Amino acid sequence: MATSDVAIYEAGDDLALTASQTPPSVFWIRFRRNRLGILGAVIIGVMVLMAVLAPLIAPYAPNYQDLNHVVQGPGGGHILGTDDLGRDVLSRIIFGARISVAASILPVVLAILIGVPAGLVTGYFQGWWDTSIMRIVDAMQAFPFLVLALALASVLGPGFRNAMIAIGIGFTPAFVRIVRGQVLSVAAQDYILGARAIGTRDFRMLRTHVLPNALAPLLVQISVSMAGAILAEAGLSFLGLGVQPPTASWGQMLTVAQSYINSAPWLAISPGIAIFLAVLGFNLLGDGVRDGLDPRLS
Repeated sequence: MATSDVAIYEAGDDLALTASQTPPSVFWIRFRRNRLGILGAVIIGVMVLMAVLAPLIAPYAPNYQDLNHVVQGPGGGHILGTDDLGRDVLSRIIFGARISVAASILPVVLAILIGVPAGLVTGYFQGWWDTSIMRIVDAMQAFPFLVLALALASVLGPGFRNAMIAIGIGFTPAFVRIVRGQVLSVAAQDYILGARAIGTRDFRMLRTHVLPNALAPLLVQISVSMAGAILAEAGLSFLGLGVQPPTASWGQMLTVAQSYINSAPWLAISPGIAIFLAVLGFNLLGDGVRDGLDPRLS
């Protein structure tokens, strides 16, 4: 593309941005400028489709055992090889995407349900609410996230549901702090003071004025947390506190692979790459969302 063409394209893009009046269209114009953000969205889209269509695209059932081809290398009827029980690695990668998609959503939803209301209350009402909740948050953040999640999962017991609860509780302090900080900033604005002066109720104030203005950093934190949730689930499953056999999980596959790391490295490489791409996709998407919500990039 010639230099003049680039200039015309960018000028047209800016005109579209100023002419558009709807927030979604403004967000899209900003977001599409971040090519890596689009790449991240594509990666996540492929992972979700793979999870949804797993029974249709997987060459074998995830727990089917081909005992004639145990720990077989890639090739033949098994593109990515087989594990110690003769199960097709590719099929288990595809079905494992279901666990990773669920792991990226459920803990974050739990953290939002707990953290957002707590952050709104502490930032808006302050007083003893702020003192009590923030001391609990400080105590939780004294532990590294993975250590806290590991401790909670150990107390709750092994299993996917308990792992999701542990990860969600581990994410909650970050959401409380982000929402609280935004509420403290927004609550000092003149339009909030004006709304209070005319007698707007606190619940309506939080719902219509405060929370919408705190969404931008919250959305970025959600995308970052989704990437962290996939890593945390894989780590807990690797340690035996997450998904239990024979359910296909990328972290559980790494547990099997550690015994064959020298003789059958493909058992570790495939799920490792899957985890890497999923986390990379969410991180790139988070960068794109941040750019899309940043008015300074208009």
